[in-house]
Amino acid sequence: MNKVQGKTSSYVLAALICCATPVVFADQPSRESQAVVPQHFAPQQNADTQALMEELVEQGLPQAWLEEALGQADYTQSVLDAMEGAAERRLKWHEYRAIFMTQQRIEEGAEFIDAHADALARAENTYGVPVEVIAAIIGVETYYGRHKGQHRVLDSLATLAFHHPTRGAFFRGELAAFLRIAYEQQVDPTELRGSYAGAMGYPQFIPTSYQAYAVDFDDDGRRDLWENPVDAIGSVANYFAEHSWQPGADIYHQASGPDVLPLELLQELSFNQTSPPKLSIAQLASHGFEPSEPLDGDLLVVPLALEFADGETGYRFGEYNFYVITRYNHSHLYAMAVAELAEAIAELHEDEA
Repeated sequence: MNKVQGKTSSYVLAALICCATPVVFADQPSRESQAVVPQHFAPQQNADTQALMEELVEQGLPQAWLEEALGQADYTQSVLDAMEGAAERRLKWHEYRAIFMTQQRIEEGAEFIDAHADALARAENTYGVPVEVIAAIIGVETYYGRHKGQHRVLDSLATLAFHHPTRGAFFRGELAAFLRIAYEQQVDPTELRGSYAGAMGYPQFIPTSYQAYAVDFDDDGRRDLWENPVDAIGSVANYFAEHSWQPGADIYHQASGPDVLPLELLQELSFNQTSPPKLSIAQLASHGFEPSEPLDGDLLVVPLALEFADGETGYRFGEYNFYVITRYNHSHLYAMAVAELAEAIAELHEDEA
């Protein structure tokens, strides 16, 4: 049986990473700012950032602080370029899997569990998310905190907020949330670094996810996902729990199907979706797809068709917890990589115990 089961005993993370419901502002970037790339985001010289600043001042942030922060934001073309080349959009399953399923990442995942055993056990007890799933999320996102991103978050979010061709309103909300976080936590917004999409810290939360799901898991009075792995562990677990993780349930199952998936069947059965499971085992069986183990015919799953290096297609059935992982990153490849890495980490950790 292919597992990564939620263990109810001891303990317990855009599409963008950890996409919480964004703060949506009515105003859109002006036509002038879309036509000509400004050399600055200083509110005194940029109508778009001036409007954002005024909204945040109304919400209680000091104008002088906002003027200084936004005045130090830089337009970064490489951020826009990176948004077009995300790995989830261009790689096949076997290529994507190879990035994360390395022996080193598996071994360091087991080491991460040992290094933070108490926090992970407490998180599993509190939120019901397995230790190895939390470790795998942090392992995929930042290699256990080693690679948290080199882009200034302020630059990334300002660039995307006012220059992304389709998602400016979303990123405008993220920029607003980021500025509020930096002010409330008394950190310099120009010093915080993350991904090109503005994701931050060990678990790579975008700012609205930080606001909604970050927890002070070590009770030191501060939610710190940048430098504190204990807060990151609790926050990843909380994120999944808030998205209705089902303790004790599987993530996915191995399955079999036709050697070649007909196009009409691919369309009819909606493979590789990142929506809640809606096809039953019995429905899939009527089309020639079978789980590798006995399952209730009424169980709803997401059918997955994954392309391997030899050109063959492998099939999996994702349960509801598979869907929950896609709430962290809206990609079936991402969720599958997290699930497999979690399995491998758990197996190695158990063997070494």
